[in-house]
Amino acid sequence: MRSLKNTQFSILELAPVRENQDVAFSLHHALELAQHAEKLGYDRLWLAEHHNMDGIASSATAVLLGYLLANTHSLKVGSGGIMLPNHAPLVVAEQFGTLATLYPNRIELGLGRAPGSDQVTMRALRRGRQETEEQFPNDVVEILSYFADAQPHQRITATPGQGTHVPVWLLGSSLFSAQLAARLGLPYSFASHFAPRMLGQAIAIYRDNFQASAYLDQPYVSMGVPTVVAETDAEAEYLATSVYQRIQNLVTGAPSIKLKPPVESMEGRWSVAEKMAVQNFLAMAQIGSPTTVKQGLENLLEQYEVDEFIFTCDIYDTQKRLDNFSLLMDIKTSL
Repeated sequence: MRSLKNTQFSILELAPVRENQDVAFSLHHALELAQHAEKLGYDRLWLAEHHNMDGIASSATAVLLGYLLANTHSLKVGSGGIMLPNHAPLVVAEQFGTLATLYPNRIELGLGRAPGSDQVTMRALRRGRQETEEQFPNDVVEILSYFADAQPHQRITATPGQGTHVPVWLLGSSLFSAQLAARLGLPYSFASHFAPRMLGQAIAIYRDNFQASAYLDQPYVSMGVPTVVAETDAEAEYLATSVYQRIQNLVTGAPSIKLKPPVESMEGRWSVAEKMAVQNFLAMAQIGSPTTVKQGLENLLEQYEVDEFIFTCDIYDTQKRLDNFSLLMDIKTSL
């Protein structure tokens, strides 16, 4: 049975934009978090691609990764993920191959099958391309070929990219990518930080069907976990009201999902249906004191036996957000 001590701890950063702060503040804080994570000993920090969302500043994922890589020293960084239907595989391979060439052994490419945006935005991104989610398996295989050693008579090569062997992960919130990751022998990360419903089933499918490959000899599973950790349960619950307001706005289709300051109580701020929707969204969330969160993470580990937790955090106060990740690492290292 796994323990927290031998479970990898990582971070998924969406560069949240706060009310009363500009986007530049969020991008600089993303670097501050990366540098903090490096000092604390986190294994990796990933950025998520989203578009047309005023509360998320990590849309130009590869560009922001370059900024983080240039200003850190050893932390592995990557995409969690690049939404492949939005991009030509060769362009993705060239971008990440460039990063891998400049910063060897530090870049990772997580790939998602969804567009990560609404239909109007999706059309704006594709500009008439006929790319669909159904082409995802072929696109993944194509990208893998661009990172492999060049083959004789290969007509298209990624320069930079060819021969860099950038580690590729598959991401998912349903069962499709679990099956594909198993078939290709790739590591798999489930997006349980926002879509936890099929987590157990997806992990089982991935493990039961895994085929060893040149990339991985046995299954490797990461799960997303939203966190708000503070000195006391009461403080954590107060700080978590920023998360609740953000998710409430997301599920109700509000025009803005910028991160709001915490409030004393959510009572009267949401309907019963909205509260239930937020709770379902955050079913895997760990909110509380270090003691409370430690028990919650141990429960998750006992149930799912994952290899890695990748944590998100939407605390409004940036110092308390950094403290959240310090307290999480304290939980791991104090065992």
